Amino acid sequence: MVKDILSQIKYKFSQIRFNRNKEVKKELIESFGKIKIDDTFDFERISKYFKNRDHSKMHQVLSDKTCNDLDFEDLFVLVDHTKSKVGQQYLYNRLRTIELDKSQTKLNEEVIDVLLENTELRISTQQKLLKLKNEEAYYISELFQEEHAKPPKWLFIIKLLSITSSGLMVLSFINPLFFFGLLGVFCINFVIHFWNKKNLAEYISSIPQLLRLNAVASDLNKNVDIKRLNLNIDKSIRVIKQVKSRMSFFQLETRLQGEFEIILWFLFEIFKTVFLLEPLLLFDVLKKLDKKRHEIEEVFQFVGHTDMLIAIASLRSGLETYCIPTILSENRIIASEIYHPLIINCEANSITINEKSILLTGSNMSGKTSFIRAIGLNVITGLTINTCFAKSFAFPLLKIFSAIRISDDLMNDRSYYFEEVLTIKKIIEEGEKHDNNLFLLDEIFKGTNTVERVAAGKAVLSAIARNNNIVLVSTHDVELTDMLSGEYELYHFSEVLNEKNIGFDYKLKMGKLENRNAIRILDINGYPKDVVNEALAISNALDNLKNR
Repeated sequence: MVKDILSQIKYKFSQIRFNRNKEVKKELIESFGKIKIDDTFDFERISKYFKNRDHSKMHQVLSDKTCNDLDFEDLFVLVDHTKSKVGQQYLYNRLRTIELDKSQTKLNEEVIDVLLENTELRISTQQKLLKLKNEEAYYISELFQEEHAKPPKWLFIIKLLSITSSGLMVLSFINPLFFFGLLGVFCINFVIHFWNKKNLAEYISSIPQLLRLNAVASDLNKNVDIKRLNLNIDKSIRVIKQVKSRMSFFQLETRLQGEFEIILWFLFEIFKTVFLLEPLLLFDVLKKLDKKRHEIEEVFQFVGHTDMLIAIASLRSGLETYCIPTILSENRIIASEIYHPLIINCEANSITINEKSILLTGSNMSGKTSFIRAIGLNVITGLTINTCFAKSFAFPLLKIFSAIRISDDLMNDRSYYFEEVLTIKKIIEEGEKHDNNLFLLDEIFKGTNTVERVAAGKAVLSAIARNNNIVLVSTHDVELTDMLSGEYELYHFSEVLNEKNIGFDYKLKMGKLENRNAIRILDINGYPKDVVNEALAISNALDNLKNR
């Protein structure tokens, strides 16, 4: 009878698991190629691994300034198709660090092709990765990137009290009087036990998640194609498993959280207090993990890398147009039907940049800055995840710097112009290092008067266009187009006007903008006739003075 009941319970649980796995599988199939719509993005925790990592060997680390200029966080939301928090952190780090490794890129593409062709493998891999979707997985990186809590100098007293408790408990069965001694020691242990809670709190998330990470890595490693991402990962997995039994103690702590487990939790707390298990095990585990930082990071990267490759495959599947970039040895850019990935139904444009940099003119909202950002974002995604939002895109290994979105620094009492001066000074300094740089600038020195803006702008733009640097800059100052025509190719965006409204085709056109429509736009938008007429008269007078 009892056996039959147990069999029925077991069958029901297996059915529940089967149905749940079936629902998860269906969701994974339907969500492939689509952006996350229900997720919130906690960039403070997503960027945690990136901020603490050593990037000294990278070709470039994208600055906060450039990320802000190019709307990097919005790009990340678009690109992030990961299923684990580890993969999310790994992808964020990858997008912000430029390191060209042709052999690794080739291997990545081979694994991506396998994941795209083998749907069952992709789904089963994603199901494993979902085990690390809990936000507590964000804290795994702390175990190999940050200093661990140090044991107190009086740790030997904790060990002595634990041994004393054990002895008194045994003696209590012989003589009940020893039980009172046990109660006295328990009171001391109680204080130490709850003193240690602040240390435990730092690791109650990360240590159990490390166990889960290692288990996921072990499962992923069974596939021959995924294993190729790190052929030596077995060693790191085994090293972490050596501490598994001790770490499992902290995993049990996190499981005793439900209503029915409250009694078990209470009894478990008493047991731990009597023998001071928490501080003894915690500092013992931390001591061992401190010597295994390299292995923990290797496992972290192995799992994160796998998740990132599936995310790239998913991203590409959801795009109507994308390409794998061609990295050139010569210093030129060839873009065919390139577009800004964050603009819905963005107009695609094509351009070839050879010996000269690019100077863009055009009215506000015509597409100048969006085009500059499109080039910058595509260079970043091309060099990091080998994916570009274009029909084809070829460019050299570049470092990217920008001066697009500048604001006052009120905390340091700096004006807009002063902030602009400091930003462009850094660009000049980078331009003198003889690296291949891509400089993205929008309306240079717009924080000062016209005469000095044009003079300083010409001098700076001439300087930064040297030494194999590629510059894309927009301006409203038509004077710069004449001064820089020998050093920059001229392009423009233009609006389409009729009697009642203004429109834009967002198409890149060769040459400088010949038509000026700013005053005409005032007229279309209902400005008083006397204001429009006076503006036209002054504009004509200034043109006559300039042409004398």
